[in-house]
Amino acid sequence: MRRAVCAAFAAIAVLLPAFAHQGIEAQGAGRVSGSVTLTLASAAPSTASAYERRSVGPRPKPQSELRSVVIFFADIPGGKSAPRPASIAQKDEQFVPHMVAVTSGSSVAFPNDDSFFHNVFSLSRGASFNLGRYPSGTSRSKTFPRAGIVKVFCEIHSHMSAVVRVFDHGWFTVPSQDGTYAIDDVPSGEHTLVAWHERMGERRTRVTIKPGATLSMNFTLPVMERTP
Repeated sequence: MRRAVCAAFAAIAVLLPAFAHQGIEAQGAGRVSGSVTLTLASAAPSTASAYERRSVGPRPKPQSELRSVVIFFADIPGGKSAPRPASIAQKDEQFVPHMVAVTSGSSVAFPNDDSFFHNVFSLSRGASFNLGRYPSGTSRSKTFPRAGIVKVFCEIHSHMSAVVRVFDHGWFTVPSQDGTYAIDDVPSGEHTLVAWHERMGERRTRVTIKPGATLSMNFTLPVMERTP
């Protein structure tokens, strides 16, 4: 009798992980997609500057503000994702692109595509570093181990800046040039979806993700500055 009871408990112990796994699969995953529209900010940007612009190259071309937006989920646990390498070039006296989004543990390369020296440094809490000064045609990299917002600068050209957004999960994306975005394989349930831009901060909304379904969610963000 005792052997039969022990055998029954052993069988249950073997089956429980399988049942639990089936339960997770039954929960399923969904998808969120939509578009981001940028509007004029209500407040005019400050004209104050600690330094005047020092330009030795061509006048920088404006970069897409849509590519400086990140859409992400803020409260889904256990989403550790593989590293996603990225690159921010130094070109025409600016960082291109201005912003990249990566997972923790990812390496970001900073190639110097200008004909003169550049530098890359940050004093951010999430990553404080200085890659030193290096010449045209060379590149240096930095690995970002922790989630957070890292602001990057060049000590030679004070007007240059960039942002590295580091996440400890993979449920984030940067909108395309036309403002559309999508995040796949999102666990079902109620979550907080966030749209972020460095000049605006966060725009949060609660959403419900259903298994096998696509949720449509659009954002309107007041980040555009008035042209002089």
